[in-house]
This record gives sequence, C-alpha cells and structure tokens, in this order.
Amino acid sequence: MGIRTYRPLTPGTRERSVSDFSEITRSKPEKKLTRSIHRAKGRNNRGVITCRHRGGGHKRLYRIIDFKRNKREMTAEVLSVEYDPNRNARISLVQYEDGEKRYILHPVGLAVGSTIVAGSDAPLEVGNALPLHKMPLGTSVHNVELYPGRGGQIVRAAGASAQVMAKEGGYVTLKLPSSEVRMVRRECYATIGQVGNVESRNVTLGKAGRKRWLGRRPEVRGSVMNPVDHPHGGGEGRAPIGRSGPVTPWGKPALGYKTRDKKKSSTSLIVRRRRRSSKRGRGGRDS
Repeated sequence: MGIRTYRPLTPGTRERSVSDFSEITRSKPEKKLTRSIHRAKGRNNRGVITCRHRGGGHKRLYRIIDFKRNKREMTAEVLSVEYDPNRNARISLVQYEDGEKRYILHPVGLAVGSTIVAGSDAPLEVGNALPLHKMPLGTSVHNVELYPGRGGQIVRAAGASAQVMAKEGGYVTLKLPSSEVRMVRRECYATIGQVGNVESRNVTLGKAGRKRWLGRRPEVRGSVMNPVDHPHGGGEGRAPIGRSGPVTPWGKPALGYKTRDKKKSSTSLIVRRRRRSSKRGRGGRDS
C-alpha cells in the first residue's frame, strides 16, 4: 500500500493524507460474516460517561474475524482483501475446502489466490498458523495466542510482528512490537508474517472532523480549565500545573505512571519490560 496526499486547497487538506487502498480487491463484505455492533460511546449500563471523548462516528458493521484458526490441516484459498472499519489492518476472505468462508488478518505478501493452512505440520509460509514451538528462531509472527485454544490476542495491529527469540522447556520467548520480551506457552498458535497495511502509522488525519468520523470527540487540556474541573486548572494566564507531576482529572499520576497490577500472575513471564512510549514524559499531552 501507499500514502496519498492532497493539494492544500483548504485548511483540512493541507496536512491530510490517506491510504491509497491499492491492495483492496472487494468493496462489500461477506454478509454472513458481519453483524451489527452496539457502540457504547463511553457510557456504562446507566448511561453515565465513564470514558471521556467518545461518541458519534460513522455507523459500522462488525466483521467476524477468525483469530483462533482452529480449522486444522485443511487448506483455504484467499478470495479477496478487504477494508475493515473496526481496525487499522486489512482483512482477507478465505474459503476452505469444505466451502466455509472466514475472515483472517491480512499479512504482508499474501496475495489473492494463495493457499493457507493451519496445523502443527503446516509449511513455513506467510499466512500459515503453527504452534510456536514449531517456528524456527527469528521467525516473524502475528496474531499470537496467550492461552492455548483461546485465539490470538496480541500482535494484531497494522504493521505489527513479533519475533521468536528462544525456546526453553514449555515456553517460547517472543520479542513483541513494544520491545517487551515475554514467554508464551509452546502450544500457543501464531500466524507467520507481518500484519499488512504497514503504512497506516504514517496517515495524517488533517482535521478535527475526520477524528469525529472515527468516533472521537474533542479533548480539552486540563491547564485551560478552572480549578473545579481539573487539578491543572486555574491561575493567571499560562500558569504551570502547580504540582510535582501531571495528574488525571481525578488526581492520579499520569504520563509515565505505571498502572500494571504488581500482583498479576503473568508478570513472571515477562523477561524484559517494554520501553517507555515517546508520547509520555516531557512533551506529552496535558491530561
């Protein structure tokens, strides 16, 4: 895929860029593999806003994706590559030998007409799913299971891939896209290759309205609020936040504060923690 830019005829097109959708081969989804989806818009069961800045956006149909790849030892042909409004990756429609159709995440290099298969003895080709202990060291994988049979839960975003680093005992060590190094059970399945639509991270929305189309409402910096609305608010002019560090609207530390549960059982499986995000710390967004 590539990135398409616009001539700066209006303020909204000056910095705007979009995907060229060159890899898309079909515009309408498979009807039996879609369902309506209720979008909570940041509300809980009482209608109270529990997650700010969400709401609106274009109506969507949810595409049912096969993250489990549990149709083992049966080949499937790739019929099309399609757009999915619910994720930044592309999806592929595949048809198995028995006629069943399913959607999978579209990896880089998987062309229409290709054949894929899932199983412990599947060949080491892009799009095939195998147990992690069957992967050679250095293999790039995506759609990785954390629990055998539950389906892929990590490494599913556009352009993402994990690397098989080591095998020892009942675990395989993976280097994740965040640079975290983590152990996963050897029986867990993963799909060979890198998730497609790699240039997704280079797309610039260009205007606030395009963010609204995606279901995101405007955010307001805490430093321009009143003291009653935010701990950063108040003061004369452009006043500092008046605290040792940035906090959330409810007074909890923000921007770099670790929120992972220290007693989480899977902490013992993390060999090396991920690096800090570039959005945090100095120069980060004011909550």
